[in-house]
Amino acid sequence: MKYDPINPELFRLNRRRFASQMKADAIAIFHSNDLMPRNGDQYFPFRQNSSLFSLCGLDQEETVLVLFPDCVKEGYQEVAFIKKSNDKIATWEGHKLTKEEARQISGIKKIFWLDDLETLLPELIYLSKRIYVNTYENERFHTDVPSRDLRFAQYIKNRYPAHKYHRSQPILKKMAMIKSNHEIELIQQACDITEKAFDRVLNFVQPGVMEYEIEAEIIHEFLRNRATGHAYAPIIASGSNACILHYNDNNQPCRDGEVLLLDFGAEYANYAADLTRSIPVNGQFTKRQRSVYDAVLHVLQEATQMLLPGVNLEDYHKEVGKMMESELIGLGLLDKTDIKNQDKDKPAYRKYFMHGTSHHLGLDVHDLSSRYTPIQAGMVFTVEPGIYIPEENLGIRLENDILVTDHGPYNLMANIPIEAEAIEMAMNEKVLN
Repeated sequence: MKYDPINPELFRLNRRRFASQMKADAIAIFHSNDLMPRNGDQYFPFRQNSSLFSLCGLDQEETVLVLFPDCVKEGYQEVAFIKKSNDKIATWEGHKLTKEEARQISGIKKIFWLDDLETLLPELIYLSKRIYVNTYENERFHTDVPSRDLRFAQYIKNRYPAHKYHRSQPILKKMAMIKSNHEIELIQQACDITEKAFDRVLNFVQPGVMEYEIEAEIIHEFLRNRATGHAYAPIIASGSNACILHYNDNNQPCRDGEVLLLDFGAEYANYAADLTRSIPVNGQFTKRQRSVYDAVLHVLQEATQMLLPGVNLEDYHKEVGKMMESELIGLGLLDKTDIKNQDKDKPAYRKYFMHGTSHHLGLDVHDLSSRYTPIQAGMVFTVEPGIYIPEENLGIRLENDILVTDHGPYNLMANIPIEAEAIEMAMNEKVLN
């Protein structure tokens, strides 16, 4: 792995947190992600299953984790199975974890080869009364591709029909929403690497550069600072492209007088950063661009101050909508008649600000969470308001990553310039130099 070793206490803590929520005499089983075929004999780069990684840190394909807190067989309360290497694998694929390396990474004493799974797992299952299966649960996302966890869940339900079955995801969601100090440090490191990439971009952008050239500058800085790569597909959108919310083509020139929207974040040790900035291609905002920019920044600043323990997320988003409504009126994009005639289920501001303001951030850029859980200390949110005006070829979005604490919101991206003057100053320094 490119990243530095992680303190195994993070994974011990997460296993304790998960086990404390399990029912009596229950076993929980977690699988790594599949190697996904690309074409020919090639695979896409492997990315570990976030649930398994959070519980053991074993960042390798063909890994299985078994948790059985009430196991009567001494020493088998937590067990991991890893792929056994051989000369051919070592020659063609490189190094695979040894048992001792897996113990050091995960803090799990009982490490077996995957070949032992078919013998040992049935014994443990027969000692249990309940089985926790891990199927991905995201109300806003569905895929027709069955995961290894899902295939395994279907298999054991047929093989062990008399057991009671439970879902791991509700426990994992509660855990994921509240970050430990170890996790916050890793997210901060991802943010710090993202900061370096943004500084590089500020010194690179000028009229005539291509969006993909900027993307190349970002990934250069990510990799040289031990990031795995992008936490998500980067958006490098100049001019009207910024009005396409998930623009990923990144193949157009950045023209003089346009605003460039940059939405990218480093992935470090599988933890994500998520940054958005909007910068003038020529280093100077026009008066209109600056007015829209300041409106978005004001909403971001006010929304950030609302991220306090006890606040309901649904109420939070409604309040941010009211702030945006006021700013859009000030910009002349809405008027009182628009507000008077608006549909309460589709407010007028949605014409120019059509996405949510915040989402949880962690091992996934849209982390496991429940929208109905009030905000609590230890949660990490993005704050990303935006205004999109296609008829003006202008889209501006700003985004920071915020840690909720009992003493107020803490900006994990406080060192990344966001004020318009700071952006212009940084871009124009390169010209003077």
